[in-house]
Amino acid sequence: MTEHQYDESKIKTLSSLEHIRKRPGMYIGRLGNGSHPDDGIYILLKEVIDNAVDEFIMGYGKRVDVTIEEDGRCRVRDYGRGIPLGKVVECVSVINTGAKYNTDVFQFSVGLNGVGTKAVNALSQNFIACAYREGNFKKVVFEHGTLVKEEEGKSKEKNGTLIEFFPDQELFPDFCFDPEYVDQRLWRYAYLNAGLTLILGEKKYYSDKGLLDLLANELDDKELYPAIHSAEKALEFAFTHTDDYGDTYFSFVNGTYTSEGGTHLSAFREGILKGVNEFSGKKFTGKDVRDGIVGTLAVKVQEPVFESQTKNKLGNTEIRGWIVNAIREAVATHLYKYPETAEVLMDKVQRNERIRKELQSVRKEAKAKAKKVAFKIPQLKDCKYHPSRKKSSKEGRENMVFITEGQSAAGSIVSS
Repeated sequence: MTEHQYDESKIKTLSSLEHIRKRPGMYIGRLGNGSHPDDGIYILLKEVIDNAVDEFIMGYGKRVDVTIEEDGRCRVRDYGRGIPLGKVVECVSVINTGAKYNTDVFQFSVGLNGVGTKAVNALSQNFIACAYREGNFKKVVFEHGTLVKEEEGKSKEKNGTLIEFFPDQELFPDFCFDPEYVDQRLWRYAYLNAGLTLILGEKKYYSDKGLLDLLANELDDKELYPAIHSAEKALEFAFTHTDDYGDTYFSFVNGTYTSEGGTHLSAFREGILKGVNEFSGKKFTGKDVRDGIVGTLAVKVQEPVFESQTKNKLGNTEIRGWIVNAIREAVATHLYKYPETAEVLMDKVQRNERIRKELQSVRKEAKAKAKKVAFKIPQLKDCKYHPSRKKSSKEGRENMVFITEGQSAAGSIVSS
């Protein structure tokens, strides 16, 4: 057997960007070629746009320009404060470096872990970051995560940051951005940030009413009543019922879509249920209230904890209580204030309850009938244990018959 030498020479220390390139899945989830909406190239684009939107959230810059060339090269230009010129290299290449740990600078940011833009840099064939501040600029160029050029001087550009990247074709072979997936992402940024303008080519993404616009777009005039809507500093939600089955939600944290939901979504669902029950004075089940709902929720959390680097599911447990109570109170208040809406909603909930009970009754009767099935031959007893139930049986055990001589022998088999 060959002996594997294990000594000091086998110990390696990777730089921040080397580690990202070595283990990309830890930082962006899947790689892929762009055929799936969660493929890595969309996460790279998202991380850069997230930083631009963070500036808008903090009150700096109302426009973000996005360019995607035919070859897949991307550019994102915001008009916020711009990365401090003395820290541009560190902010785009050293993990755990950034201002988002400081709540005085970024109160409600998605990228708290200091990894996002660095992952884009590490996983790009070419990466350029250029910061503009007060008539000066600093430009840095990376190739495969390695710094190859720095440049600084005077500039007439408006304050802000320009990020340009070309995904590494070794990691993303034959990649291509699907216009539909990009379009969907940009609209979500617009809906989540009313007043923000995003430009992609000649197309403008802008929303006046935010979540209400998102809901209207998804409903396609199928709503049973005007949406129940509430907007506060850290919480905004809207929902209505349709005659469809099941419930559909679009949940967001600090401007990013959480496709797998999380604590905030479960609290939203519970808050709606409690609000309806408080108004009605009854105890409807969650299914009674939620069947047919189409809703959207956006929360702002200072230190969001996501269950993965791709930020698809929120894990903060401490926010659940206040979200449930805020939604419960807002829903109950709205129903008291708008009796016509309350009447339609209660009619829908009661119909859901009636259908559920009817289905329950049918299932109960079916089970009862199944239990009453009796053999007409008194001496034929069914077995208590079916070893082949729910599986295939090559031996044909489900058709096996034991023949005994006399009641005594039969009794021993039945009781065993």
